[in-house]
Amino acid sequence: MVIKRKDFIGLKDLTAEEILYILDTAETMKYVFNQKNKKAPHLQGKSIVLLFYENKSRTKVSYELAGQYLSANIVDMTVSHSLEAKESILDMGRIVDQMGADFIVIRHPMSGSAQFLAENVSSCVINAGDGLNENPSQSLLDLMTIRGEKGRVEGLKVALIGDVLNSRVARSNIWALLKLGAEVSVSGPLTLIPEDIESFGVSVYMDPEDAVKDADVIMSLRMMQEEDQYVNTLPSFNEYKNLFEINSRLIAEAKKDVIIMHPGPIKRGIEISSGLIDSSRCLVNDQIANGVAVRMAMLYILSLRGGIMI
Repeated sequence: MVIKRKDFIGLKDLTAEEILYILDTAETMKYVFNQKNKKAPHLQGKSIVLLFYENKSRTKVSYELAGQYLSANIVDMTVSHSLEAKESILDMGRIVDQMGADFIVIRHPMSGSAQFLAENVSSCVINAGDGLNENPSQSLLDLMTIRGEKGRVEGLKVALIGDVLNSRVARSNIWALLKLGAEVSVSGPLTLIPEDIESFGVSVYMDPEDAVKDADVIMSLRMMQEEDQYVNTLPSFNEYKNLFEINSRLIAEAKKDVIIMHPGPIKRGIEISSGLIDSSRCLVNDQIANGVAVRMAMLYILSLRGGIMI
């Protein structure tokens, strides 16, 4: 199979077959990643520009390593607030495009920014997170981790707990999990659940114990960094912890072999209890490793548009 797309913007528009093809390719890339000499020639001579308007070092490093392991040239163009005021996304994209970049990896706080850029440049664009829209690579690495642990996605029950409203990871995961045949439930503070979330095809529960009942996978969603960012939607982090922290009491409702996941970084003792974070149930380290393999796969697949290396 060859995915004949110029860009990877989100999982909402990908088919189940395309998603599975990316995951299968990522498994091959993981073999490269696990070698002592982590170098493959697939993108030799190609250039990748990281255009980050949000300074997320974990994601950026993952893309940098993915490109380096495939022998690409990496250029970091993290955009400061002062430069952002002077240069629009369109201007920056066209500058990078004219310099001959083969790939642009963009992270931006505005929803739709990646799609807008892709429509105006000839470079392949990868969405590393756009506003409240999607974060496809994070979802793909989550799916890869689930498949690695459970052997499948179809038929599993997956519970997403926390700030669904402000989570682009949640949106990407909901689209992908449903397409691959999983059952998805969500729970969180009522003020942090989108009003239209049930139209996605998920089940909504006010009580997290109901959401995780018989769950195979529990995904804790990341809270925003500062408590005052929730001034109108959440009394306090302490109140959130009392109701929605993933802990031993909550997972007692899930299946005995339930796994715990989180996009990171984790607010220890608020989103997930310290005991669970340090247990074998929590697969955050697996997610991090799989993230590099998934991003290698995304870059490699885009280089094969129409089955021919660009």
